[in-house]
Amino acid sequence: MRGATPTGAGTSPPAPVRTTAGTGAGGTGTGGAGARRSVCLRWAACLVAVAAAATACGGGDGGGGGGGSVVRASWGDPQNPLEPANTNEVQGGKVLDMVFRGLKRYDPVTGEAKDMVAERIETSDQQNYTVTIKPGWKFSNGEKVTAKSFVDAWNYGALLDNQQRNAYFFEYIEGYDKVHPTEGRPTAKTLSGLTVKDDRTFTVKLTQKFSTWPETLGYNAFAPLPRAFFDDHDAWVKKPIGNGPYLVDAYTRGSVMKLRRWDGYQGPDKARNDGVDLRVYTDNNTAYTDLQAGNLDLVDDIPASQLTNVKSDLGDRYINQPAGIIQTLAFPFYDKRWGGPGTDKLRRGLSMAINREQITDRIFQKTRTPATDWTSPVLGKDGGYQSGVCGDACEYDPEQAKKLIDEAGGLPGGRVTITYNADTGSHKDWVDAVCNSINNALDKSKACVGNPVGTFADFRNQITDRQMKGPFRAGWQMDYPLIQNFLQPLYYTNASSNDGGWSNQRFDDLVDRANAEADTAKAISTFQDAEGVLAQEMPAIPLWYQNGSAGYSDRLSGVKLNPFSVPVYDQIKVS
Repeated sequence: MRGATPTGAGTSPPAPVRTTAGTGAGGTGTGGAGARRSVCLRWAACLVAVAAAATACGGGDGGGGGGGSVVRASWGDPQNPLEPANTNEVQGGKVLDMVFRGLKRYDPVTGEAKDMVAERIETSDQQNYTVTIKPGWKFSNGEKVTAKSFVDAWNYGALLDNQQRNAYFFEYIEGYDKVHPTEGRPTAKTLSGLTVKDDRTFTVKLTQKFSTWPETLGYNAFAPLPRAFFDDHDAWVKKPIGNGPYLVDAYTRGSVMKLRRWDGYQGPDKARNDGVDLRVYTDNNTAYTDLQAGNLDLVDDIPASQLTNVKSDLGDRYINQPAGIIQTLAFPFYDKRWGGPGTDKLRRGLSMAINREQITDRIFQKTRTPATDWTSPVLGKDGGYQSGVCGDACEYDPEQAKKLIDEAGGLPGGRVTITYNADTGSHKDWVDAVCNSINNALDKSKACVGNPVGTFADFRNQITDRQMKGPFRAGWQMDYPLIQNFLQPLYYTNASSNDGGWSNQRFDDLVDRANAEADTAKAISTFQDAEGVLAQEMPAIPLWYQNGSAGYSDRLSGVKLNPFSVPVYDQIKVS
C-alpha cells in the first residue's frame, strides 16, 4: 500500500490500489501519491503508495528500553479510518495486513495468491463462483467468521452511501451499478451477485467472464467484517476487530499504534513476537537516528541522506532488495494548463529535462533505477514488464526538452511547482534534484521549485480534493505482481488511484478487453498495448523503479520485506 492513496470511483473493473507515503520514494500506491484498487484481473492491485515514516511522538507498552518481545517500528498515521474497503495507502495497509486475513493471502516471498480463509473457490464458466471457507476461523472478539461475514463486508464496501474508497473493487460483481451508480442515488442496498448459501458457502456472479478474479481476493478490501463493525461502527473504528494474527491494543494518532499478538489466531502464520508498536514519525532521519540509538527496532524507510553510510552503520541488518514500486510525477488534468489540448508536448518536455541517471546515482546511491516504462521490472516478462516503452521521452535530452516546452507555449505562468509531502526527507532531496535538472535544461534558475506539504495525510487530502496546481509526487506500490495492477488503478477513467483525472477512451477499451480475456498471456499482451497509449500521451512522468529498504536493530531476527516492500511483521523474532 504504497505514496499516496487513491480514491476511486470508476466505470470499469476495479483494481486494488495502494499508495505509498514515503519509503523514500513513494507513489500513489507506493511511496507516493496514490491509492489503489481494481478488481479487474487476477492481479489485485493495491496502495501503493509506499510508506511515510516520521518523528517519534510517543512510546508506550513494549516501547521503551528493552521493549520485551514487542517490535518497535517506524510508521506514519494513515489517511483514513482502518476500514478494509476504505484504506488504500501503505500505512493503513500495514495495519490491515496484521489485523485481517482474507480468502487469499499473497505469499510474502513470491507474491503468489494462496488460499487462506478460503477452502476452495470453484467455477465452471469463469463468471459464476462458489466460495467455501474453512471451518474454525474466528474474529478476535470470539465471533465466528462465516460466509455472511464476507458478503456483508463486500456489500458495505460497494454501497455508494458508505463512501468507501475501495468500492471500485466490487464493480465486477453483478448489481454494482445499482448499489454504486455513476449518477444519482443507489436503487439497491446489496449486490445481487452475492448469495449466502450456508455458514461456510456463498456464491458470486460476475458481470463478465473473469478467469483470474480469485487472485484479486488477497487485497484488504475483500476482508471479512464482524457484526461489531455494523452494530457499533464508531467503537469499531476506534479499535478495529479482525481475524488476523494481531489485535489492536491502543492507538493515539500522531503517536503510536500498539498491536499485540492474538493467541486465538487460527491461521498458519502465527506471530513470532508479542506485538508491534508502530511509532509515528514525521521525519525519517529522526527514525534512523532512533534506530542507531537503540530506541527503535525497525525502519522501513532509509533516508536518502543515510544511504552512503547505512551499510557501515548496520552491516547485514540493512535490507536492500528490488520491489514492485515505481515513482512518477502525476499531472492535474482537471487544470487545462496541464491537461488541455497540446499539453502532451509540455509533459514530454519536462520528462526529457530530468536526468534520471544522475539523480538515482547521486541522491539514491543506485538504490533506484531509471524508469523506462510505467510498471516495474519485478513483474518480469511473464508478468508484463517491457523495457523501453517510454522511449526517448524518458531519456535526458535538455535541448529537445527546451524545444518541446517552448513549442507548448512555455511553462504555465513561467514556472512549474512540484508538490510533495515533507514528512519524509528523501522526497525533498529528489524533488530538489529534479527541479535543478529542469532549471539547468531551461537555463532558468527558478523555473522549477518544490512545494512541500507538511504531512502525508494533508498531502493526500489536497490531492483527493483536486487542489494540485502542477505536477505532484505520485507512484505506485504493486498489490499483485502483474501489469494490470500498475495500469488500471492509476490511469483508467475515474479509477481509484487516478488522482490526476486523466481519461483516454482507447486506453479504457484496451483495459476492458484485457480484463475480459480468459487467457493470461493474451490479457498481458493487451495490457501492454494499453501501456503504449501512456507512452503516446504521457499522463504521468516515470522517474525510477525503487528498491525496498529497511534497517533493524540487533534485537531482531527473521526480518524480511515482502515483494511489495512491506516488512513481514508476524515473522520477526525479538531476542
